[in-house]
Amino acid sequence: MSFSGAKLALFLGHDLLVIKRDDKPDIPYPGYWDLPGGGREDGESPEACVLRETLEEVGLSIPASDLTWSQSYQRPRGTVWFFASHQPAELVKQVRLGSEGQCWRLMAPQSYCSHALAVPHFAEQLQSYLTG
Repeated sequence: MSFSGAKLALFLGHDLLVIKRDDKPDIPYPGYWDLPGGGREDGESPEACVLRETLEEVGLSIPASDLTWSQSYQRPRGTVWFFASHQPAELVKQVRLGSEGQCWRLMAPQSYCSHALAVPHFAEQLQSYLTG
């Protein structure tokens, strides 16, 4: 299976965990609100990719069995997988920002979908999940 990366709509209670991207001119969407996830490494599966990136970026170890929805879609750099997982609100106490991103916060899912600084294709995928 060929794909370039994976992202996770991670719900902690009713809210979505989002990460403010670094403000570097050499990355896509600097300063935008992002979701956990990133690029594929070493032939890993989409699930392994998104779970590794989530652990690296926000310090949360989510079981693969908790990935309750998935969909792939095309981007200029290839196929991307989008997952959803619903976790208890109390898990917020374990969130720890990794080495990427300026900060994290919880945001209402519909607020993310309409936020001017949401990464547009992630907001679109999230909206698809919410209305599906």
